[in-house]
Amino acid sequence: MEISNKIDPRLFGLSSRIILEKKENNGIVLVMRRKSRILMKDGEKILRIRNLVMNTGEYTSFTLQTNAPVCSKTRKFLESSGIRIET
Repeated sequence: MEISNKIDPRLFGLSSRIILEKKENNGIVLVMRRKSRILMKDGEKILRIRNLVMNTGEYTSFTLQTNAPVCSKTRKFLESSGIRIET
């Protein structure tokens, strides 16, 4: 996957610690680099971020890119919400 550039999360009213990158095909990637497992509470935060970003109408897809393991319940929740997960 080719990442073309970073997007300032403050444009969406998000914390500056959140890493958002734009893909070439007008998609957006939320990058989460951490060691601890991504649980349902994290999944709900990810969904809120997705909703804020996708409501602008600028982007066609939303992907979570992470090196952390994702809880199976959270994975199903995110995928059913239209969020692709890349590890």
